[in-house]
Amino acid sequence: MSTMLTIWGRKTSSNVQALMWCVDELGLPYLRHDLGHRFGGLDDAAFRRLNPNGTIPVLQDGDEPPLWETGAILRYLATCYGDEDFWPSKPIARAHVDRWAEWAKINVAMQFTVPVFWRVVRTPPVQQDTAAITAAVENLETRLSIAAHQLTIHPYLAGTRFTLADIQLGHILYRYFDISITRADLPALREYYDRLTQRPAFRAHVMIDYDDLRVP
Repeated sequence: MSTMLTIWGRKTSSNVQALMWCVDELGLPYLRHDLGHRFGGLDDAAFRRLNPNGTIPVLQDGDEPPLWETGAILRYLATCYGDEDFWPSKPIARAHVDRWAEWAKINVAMQFTVPVFWRVVRTPPVQQDTAAITAAVENLETRLSIAAHQLTIHPYLAGTRFTLADIQLGHILYRYFDISITRADLPALREYYDRLTQRPAFRAHVMIDYDDLRVP
C-alpha cells in the first residue's frame, strides 16, 4: 500500500481528473491541494520547485521526488499499485495497453481540450467560431471512430478488462457528451461511456461541474 499521496491540482482540470480517477480506482490514500485557474499558485516559487513548468497535476508519493506530466504519473501509479488486468507485467501485454493509452492522450484528449472544449466553453459566445468548432469536432470524431470500432470488438479500449488506457480515453468523454455540440452517431462509444458512468471513481472525479470554467 502506498504512503499518503500528495497531489497538486484543481479538481476541474481534465488532467487532474484523469489522475484522481486512477488514484481512486487503485484505492490509494491521498491529499489534494487546489491549484491553478481561480486558485492561482502555479507561479509560486514553492510550486515551481516541484514542477519548473508550472503545470498541473504534480504528484508526490511519500518521500519520493515529485512527478509531473500526467502520462508519466499514471504509468508510475499503475506500475507500483496496479494489478495484472490494469497494467500487465508482461512487456508485450503492457505495451498493448500503453499504446492505446498514448493514442488516447494524443488523438483524443489533445484534439478535444483546446480545439473543442476551450472554443465551446472557455470562449465567450460572441467570439466563438462556429466553423472552427465544427471542423475540430469532425477531426476529433475521426479519431473517436477508431475507438468506437475497437469497442465493437471488446468492452474496453485495450481488451476485455478495464485498464490504464480507459483512464486516458474515458476522462474526456464526460465533457464530450455534455457540452453543446452536434455529435456523430457512435453507439459503441456511447455504450462504453455509459459503462464508465457506473464506476464510482468516474462519477466522483470526472462527472463533476465545470461551470467555473465557463466564460459568459
